[in-house]
Amino acid sequence: MEASPAASAWSSVNSGIVLSLAAVLWTVVWNSLQSLQLHHLVGRHLARHARRLAAVVDPYLTVTVAEHDGGRMKRSDAYREVQAYLHRATCDASAGVRHLRAEPAKNPDAFVLSMADREEVADVFRGGVTVWWLAYSTPPREDDAGGGFYWGGRAARADRRFYRLSFLERDRDVVLGEYLPHVRREGRAAMVRNRQRKLFTNLAGDTWGDDGGWCESVWSHVVFEHPKTFDTLAMDPARKKEIMDDLDAFRNGKEYYARVGRAWKRGYLLHGPPGTGKSTMIAAMANYLDYDIYDIELTSVRTNTDLRKLFIETTSKSIIVIEDIDCSLDLTGKRKNKKKKDAAAAAAADAADGDKKGSPPNEEEEKDKEGSKVTLSGVLNFIDGLWSACGGERIIVFTTNHVEKLDPALIRRGRMDKHIEMSYCGFEAFKFLAKVYLGVDAHHLFDAVRSLLRDVDITPADVAENLTPKAAGDNADTCLAELVKELENAKADKAQAKGKAAMAAEEEVDGDGDDDE
Repeated sequence: MEASPAASAWSSVNSGIVLSLAAVLWTVVWNSLQSLQLHHLVGRHLARHARRLAAVVDPYLTVTVAEHDGGRMKRSDAYREVQAYLHRATCDASAGVRHLRAEPAKNPDAFVLSMADREEVADVFRGGVTVWWLAYSTPPREDDAGGGFYWGGRAARADRRFYRLSFLERDRDVVLGEYLPHVRREGRAAMVRNRQRKLFTNLAGDTWGDDGGWCESVWSHVVFEHPKTFDTLAMDPARKKEIMDDLDAFRNGKEYYARVGRAWKRGYLLHGPPGTGKSTMIAAMANYLDYDIYDIELTSVRTNTDLRKLFIETTSKSIIVIEDIDCSLDLTGKRKNKKKKDAAAAAAADAADGDKKGSPPNEEEEKDKEGSKVTLSGVLNFIDGLWSACGGERIIVFTTNHVEKLDPALIRRGRMDKHIEMSYCGFEAFKFLAKVYLGVDAHHLFDAVRSLLRDVDITPADVAENLTPKAAGDNADTCLAELVKELENAKADKAQAKGKAAMAAEEEVDGDGDDDE
């Protein structure tokens, strides 16, 4: 019996309803599964099994040490320590390293060797654990190469260098718990043995890195070989000992600074007339402490941000120097106010003449726009702001010929902790110079020198120049006689200048009297 047309139509309607309900139900279920991220759960489950399968086929684990850490703010200490540690293994002929990089060592006849890219060396720890180190590099990422990222810029455009450590999974606990700390300890010891003290400047560009690779850095350096020491520094012995004791207390004060909650740094302000030995004092400090020197040319630093980056890329055991800071930038409120007043006066004069609109831009203003924009606030934050606590064992030294020109906030205690006045040469400093330059402890002309030094201001540099033998026949007698003659001439000039000043004062008084009449 055939179904009626009405029954067939009803059956078709029921089928459509069922299919629609099924579609709606599937959509709801699918959306619910998506909200549960079931596909991620399945993917992780499959990846977990894939790793287990790979462990059966490849039983090796890896640890990668990158050259830069912290968003490429600074070079990684761990990378440098691994590099120093691998020097020993690299020099071993049995290691099979075919391509090496060489840089000068502390011994002038030797080199410090490191692996070139894609070279691998094996190392055996405690006679049973074998590991492999691979050196490699990658080009910079496109998003870093533009330099838009704050800490990117120069460093981000250089190749990214790495060391990759490979080892068997069964040795995981030994490698991670014992071998890697051993590498860092031995690497630090090797760095101390091979270390050459360096003099850095921020007038930098593209340079060869410490591992022989081409890199971009905010610092350039030469080997620091200044011969000045405290043993040859012309200064009163008591003051010299005071400074050396202060340096010793700082160098050995890591626990003290941590206990009192202060960054491990100390500021020194060296002030005095030109030629009194401020720069040589810095060299003596560096030689005494065995520290590197970072000499900042402040006028070439464009912004406060660049100044901060310079500080971040300095290392511990270093002296950061800004010489003649009163001449480097406009860092005093008085000079800033004066400049503003002068600019306002010039603007008013232009307006009065009616040609302000058509006048060319001021040349000094254009230089100010193009030059450094480092501010007093930026320098203050550089000395003792939050970023100054990054790292430790740093000394900051400012030098100036005119301490009265500096803003008091710049040189207060806590920023410039110790003020050292480098004064004119006294008799004790003279005796020291005579001993060093002429090899004499006493001479019949010493009394004359003592008397003249009470009346004449002369720098240690000028005294040293007069005590330096300049001809084959020069000796202590001739050099000391030359110094006495120089001091007598200076005394006569001083008396003549004083007489002229007195006469000028009398004439001024006489002139005022005539005006009153």
